[in-house]
Amino acid sequence: MEQFVNFVIRPPRAEYDPKTDLLDQELISHPISTDIISVYLLSSLNFVTNIRGEVLKCSHYVSVVHGRGKPLPCVIFCHGNSGCRVDAGEAAIVLLPSNITVFTLDFSGSGLSGGEHVTLGWNEKDDLSVVVDYLWADGNVSLIGLWGHSMGAVTSLMYGAEDPSIAGMVLDSPFSVLVDLMMELVDTYKYPLPKFSVNIAIQYNRRAVQKRTNFNIMELNPIKDAKTCFIPVLIGHANDDDFIRPHHSDRIFEAYVGDKKTIKLGGDHNQPRPQFYFDSISVFFRIVLQHPEDELAGAFFRNALDFLGKVRRVLIHLVFCFRLCC
Repeated sequence: MEQFVNFVIRPPRAEYDPKTDLLDQELISHPISTDIISVYLLSSLNFVTNIRGEVLKCSHYVSVVHGRGKPLPCVIFCHGNSGCRVDAGEAAIVLLPSNITVFTLDFSGSGLSGGEHVTLGWNEKDDLSVVVDYLWADGNVSLIGLWGHSMGAVTSLMYGAEDPSIAGMVLDSPFSVLVDLMMELVDTYKYPLPKFSVNIAIQYNRRAVQKRTNFNIMELNPIKDAKTCFIPVLIGHANDDDFIRPHHSDRIFEAYVGDKKTIKLGGDHNQPRPQFYFDSISVFFRIVLQHPEDELAGAFFRNALDFLGKVRRVLIHLVFCFRLCC
């Protein structure tokens, strides 16, 4: 029984050294030019607190070359239930070359943040709300997107259903109904529980979790949030995921009422994602965040528009001449 309780509120807690494990002055290739840009750790914050008074450890990454002096679009990366802000490294590598900043945090009960328990999105949604408020008040962001994995994907969906100011979301491997996931895990990991006692075990977990965290596992149903969320979304899931099975994403996708796209991948729940998936995420966020073009891209588009304008004027002249001849 206690195994189930720990699965929900006390999975293994990620440990890391912020002096060595966070990105800082890493070199990344620029996707448009041949330049090499450098990641800059804008801030490693120790003073963002959630509504329960717990300190949340956060980091904000920007590009050294392009990231100073004007508000830029920002994506908040939301980690999984045994993760931490170190997991945002791939997101930074994918998005910073496109001049999109990346903000990340240890949710309460995770990593180096305060708090004793995680709640698979329930309280993490409130942590995310505090971070969004901080970013808007800071004035260094133009638009905000969310990118979440597993618990972080559920957190993003639940928050996005309440905040239409979010420009777009990437949901990687979300679960659709927590109780359904718990029942599936009994089969997947062969917990020593007879079939008839599974419901009894879940009711025990409901009472135990609620007593410790004031969180009712029966109410965690992201499908309900999908039915009320209109934010553009990209949902990704690995075909061989035996922790959160792919049909969870299928159910969320079917229920989702906003603009949506889904991508199925090879691999399992925590396996590194393929490059085409990251490319799709980069394109998605460039679109929904109305990415301010860099100088090279801006020059290209200006030249292209000038060329198209000249072609248009020539075509209009030819049509005019044709009409005169007729």
